[in-house]
Amino acid sequence: MSFVAILMGSNSDWPVMQSTTEVLSGLHIEYEVRITSAHRTPAATMEYVDDATQRGCGVFICAAGMAAHLAGAVAAHTLCPVIGVPIDSGPLNGFDALLSTVQMPGGIPVACVAVGKAGAKNAAYLAGQILALADPKLSQRLAQDREVNGNKVRAQNEQLQADLKG
Repeated sequence: MSFVAILMGSNSDWPVMQSTTEVLSGLHIEYEVRITSAHRTPAATMEYVDDATQRGCGVFICAAGMAAHLAGAVAAHTLCPVIGVPIDSGPLNGFDALLSTVQMPGGIPVACVAVGKAGAKNAAYLAGQILALADPKLSQRLAQDREVNGNKVRAQNEQLQADLKG
């Protein structure tokens, strides 16, 4: 089975990206986590991307704030899907990271999810859906996860309705 490589521009991204690892763990998807920078450690970043690709990485998830070039730099060096997670940091609270992530030139795609923790979770789910195209068991786990989440919402609604009547 393929694994997911999670790359972060700095350790300050970890509190957000823990949501990614929690979802991947819950879906029983293997992953690796690295701190690497498109600007400060470009050679090491590309070495890791090449190595991970050769070892069977199926999807890269790249988190960065501010200029947020990590996802684009990774996408330029692999044919694997790359998902960018804009981190809500800096004076623009992630808006700059969002724009940096979505404004890729034609031919070098980066999928972009929401800014912050919701995006970190959705990156894991999107990576799972990509890997599930070749893994029916993973597809079943994703469907079960959706059912569990749907049941939580239905239970919350039932409780709200009971409270309103009560």
